[in-house]
Amino acid sequence: MDSASLYKPLFRGVAVAAVCVSLLSPSVVSAQNRSAPTSRAEVQLSFAPVAARAGPAVVNVYAQRVVRSMSRDPFFGRFSGPRMEQSLGSGVIVGADGIIVTNNHVIEGAQSLKVVLADRREFDAELVLADPRVDLAVLRINTGGERLPTLQYANTADAQVGDLVLAIGNPFGLQQTVTSGIISALARTEVGISDYAFFIQTDAAINRGNSGGALVDMNGALVGINSAIASESGGSNGVGFAIPSEMVRRVVESAVSGGSTVIRPWLGARLQTVTSDLARSLNLPRPEGVLVSQLYPRSSGERAGLRLNDIILSVGGVDVRDDAAVRYQFATQRPGSQVPLVVLRGGRQISLTAVAEAPPGGAPDPVLLAGRHPLSGARVVTLTPATAEASRVDPFADGVFIQALDRRGIAARIGFRVGDIIDEVNGQPVRDAAQLDRLMAQARTWVIGVERNGQRAELRF
Repeated sequence: MDSASLYKPLFRGVAVAAVCVSLLSPSVVSAQNRSAPTSRAEVQLSFAPVAARAGPAVVNVYAQRVVRSMSRDPFFGRFSGPRMEQSLGSGVIVGADGIIVTNNHVIEGAQSLKVVLADRREFDAELVLADPRVDLAVLRINTGGERLPTLQYANTADAQVGDLVLAIGNPFGLQQTVTSGIISALARTEVGISDYAFFIQTDAAINRGNSGGALVDMNGALVGINSAIASESGGSNGVGFAIPSEMVRRVVESAVSGGSTVIRPWLGARLQTVTSDLARSLNLPRPEGVLVSQLYPRSSGERAGLRLNDIILSVGGVDVRDDAAVRYQFATQRPGSQVPLVVLRGGRQISLTAVAEAPPGGAPDPVLLAGRHPLSGARVVTLTPATAEASRVDPFADGVFIQALDRRGIAARIGFRVGDIIDEVNGQPVRDAAQLDRLMAQARTWVIGVERNGQRAELRF
């Protein structure tokens, strides 16, 4: 079984919230104050006060979808008919006026949404913002002016491996259930279940149906939203993953400010993980950080003073070790904020400051290609860093990319795919969608330069 198949959203339906307690005091527990139990009395301390405090802010989320099912009748053959499908997940109240965050895969495609509070009151919910790229969604319920209990955001920079956590939710559709564990790892970027992977790993028991719940620190503050487990069977193996609160906060802030999408700042650097072999070639004492291999002209990174072959060691005060970590740390900054970078250059550490900015280029209008040529039926968009980031293609590439395909069109039938980048037609570099439209319409034979998944080919028609 490949690694991707191991990481499963927590059952498109039921969800858990995770919480954590302070056994010592309600104040922040620093690294210096952490200690193991030293007596039987300390071992017998209970999580009950924190579970009772956090439980009211954890809710059930019901999503209803109308799906078409195929049935076979012995007399009339096959026919299709609609049926109602319902999934159950959890959510976390993060705004006292009725703002709730959950996983996007819990509510995706739903025609109606309902939220049930811990006190069993039911509310219809509306979707405020869905962000599939990080698997988060923000809902709103009308409380009639009543203020609801909430969970505050934790600063995960204070979190450490070994910190205690609790999980609160509804595994297998059960009523609110609490499990305990620890933070097993931080900054998991290799999980590969979202575009901005930087997960908190926990061994608190999380099972099918636990999507959308909260991971809360020792003071009852929101550390993250539980989203997936690593499992071959679908059951808990003690390896669960939560989206950190910094990303949750950015998505919620975008939703409540009236945004229809989340603007994620972009550094504008192509990066390479510093492996042991690369460290030796660079005469580094050990592998650390990420190497800058390319800079986008006039990007935030270039204007901050980054240079080729710089090694970025930290972003916003957080150590980074691969491209995913840099992208995540930059993407969680508020647009316009100053982001400190620590860079290794020529054997010396230097400090730079980048401005958190959206990828440049705006959103050029797509062009639907039509006519008697190989790209007929393809909807294409001019490549800019903004359009590339939004569509998950290489922002450093030049040309035009296929945004959508008419399945009955020529382009789809001969094998073009969404995401293919067209950079050349009959020896002419393609600069924008309008030019591609003209080049395809004017020719009678075509040599098309196509890039797919980092590989380039010239196709002749």
